[in-house]
Amino acid sequence: MLGKPETGRKPMNCEVKICGITNADDALSALEAGADYLGVVLYEKSPRAVSMQAVCRLRDRLPEAARLVAVSVNAARQDLDRLVNDAGLYAVQLHGDEAAADWCDVSAYPLWRATAYQSGAWLPQAEQWPFVQRLVVDAAAPGVYGGSGSSADWHAASELAARRCCMLAGGLTPDNIAQAVLAVNPAGVDVSSGVEAAPGRKDSAKVREFIRHAKNAGKQ
Repeated sequence: MLGKPETGRKPMNCEVKICGITNADDALSALEAGADYLGVVLYEKSPRAVSMQAVCRLRDRLPEAARLVAVSVNAARQDLDRLVNDAGLYAVQLHGDEAAADWCDVSAYPLWRATAYQSGAWLPQAEQWPFVQRLVVDAAAPGVYGGSGSSADWHAASELAARRCCMLAGGLTPDNIAQAVLAVNPAGVDVSSGVEAAPGRKDSAKVREFIRHAKNAGKQ
């Protein structure tokens, strides 16, 4: 079944998602540098937002094997189902206040769920989302749906990554990514602003450096 949850910690072999992709040049450059996933943000209030129509146009310019992940905040499930089908997306990442009951029967594509460690607990609770393929561990930012640029709680993230398949996000840069991977040992890492020249525009040198450090961290 597509979207089957993955288990927790495995031998360190970190995957990389470059998020906030808004154009084909940045997407192709990230893929050439070794990115495993590309994230497109559908949340209209984000400075990196792209429309569903733009996602379809972007997908047409990428290799068939490219894995695009749609990052959504409280969008209607039927709209996302349609986009996945129309654009051939790999997965959907939920980053809002979505209810687990509305998504527990998804089987046509992998589902990822963002969560943050706040006041000693994961919110939303990881246990409420046992069916997602991956949890995206982000920094707690009250009133903000991701993209705060702050670092996640690496200690708590390490404990969660030991039992669930996690993507570590939040405040990651080429300078701290190796340390983060060694501290958390996630299945993958997720970066957006940390490799940008400007909001929505990637710095290709930073992207290459970030991916190189992330994938070599486990070899140290």
